[in-house]
Amino acid sequence: MEYKEYIEKFFNQGHKHYLSHISIDCVVFGFHENELKVLLLNMKNLNSWVLPGGFILKDEEMETAVKRILTERTGLTDIFLHQFQTFGGLSRSSFTVPELFFKNLQIKKDSWMFDRFISVGYYALVEYSKVKPIPDILSEKCEWFNVHDLPELAHDHRHIFDEAWQSLRFWINHYPIGYNLLPEKFTMPDLQKLYETILDRKLDRRNFQRKMLATGILNRLNEVKPGVAHKAPYLYTFNIAAYEKTLKTGFGFAL
Repeated sequence: MEYKEYIEKFFNQGHKHYLSHISIDCVVFGFHENELKVLLLNMKNLNSWVLPGGFILKDEEMETAVKRILTERTGLTDIFLHQFQTFGGLSRSSFTVPELFFKNLQIKKDSWMFDRFISVGYYALVEYSKVKPIPDILSEKCEWFNVHDLPELAHDHRHIFDEAWQSLRFWINHYPIGYNLLPEKFTMPDLQKLYETILDRKLDRRNFQRKMLATGILNRLNEVKPGVAHKAPYLYTFNIAAYEKTLKTGFGFAL
C-alpha cells in the first residue's frame, strides 16, 4: 500500500479497528560505548522526530499492542517493558501537524485522529547490538540518539522522554538493571558505567561493587576481559533466577 493510500485509509477508517482516544508512546533505551541512547523516528513529509508509538486494536491487550509496536521498530520479541506514566493534557491530539501535510489528501475533518488522546507511556530496555531499527510506512528514518543530544521532538514527546528517564533513574536506585542493556558477559566497570550513565553521576567503585555482589544477582566467571594487557577485569553474567526475584523484592538499599 502506498503512503497516500495508507494515510487516507488510516485517518478515515482506523477507528473501526483501533480503540479511540487512547494511544501508546514508547521510550526505547539502549546502551552503547558508554552512552545511554534512545530510539527515535523521523516522520515523512514533516521533518520532525517522534518516539515510537501506536494504537491498540479493539481485540488486543494493551501490553500485546506495546510488544507488537516495538517488535515492528526493533526486530526484537523479548523486550523489558515498564509502564511509567499516563499523559492526558487537554491539548493532546494524536495528530497535530501543519496544514501543508494534508495537501492532496482526502481526509475527513472529523477524523478520529484529530480527537483528544490519552497516551500510556512505556519505557523499554534493549541490548543495542541486537536492535535493527526499522522505519515504518509513516517514517523516513529510525535512529539512535544520545540522550544528551536529542533533536527537537514533536508534540509533547520531549516531556514524555524526560518523565521516562526520571522513572528509570528511580527504578535503578532500588531494583536491578542491566540484563536487557548489556551483552551476556560484561565486567564490573561495564555495569558501573551503565548505572553512572543512567543516573548521570559518579558512583564509588568499591561501594558499588560491594553492593552489587551482595545482591547475589551476579555470577563471576573464570574469564577476564580479552584484549586488556594489565590487570584485566573479570567477566560476569547475571544470575537470572536471583535477578528476577530481586525485580520483585528490590535491593533493600539505594545506590
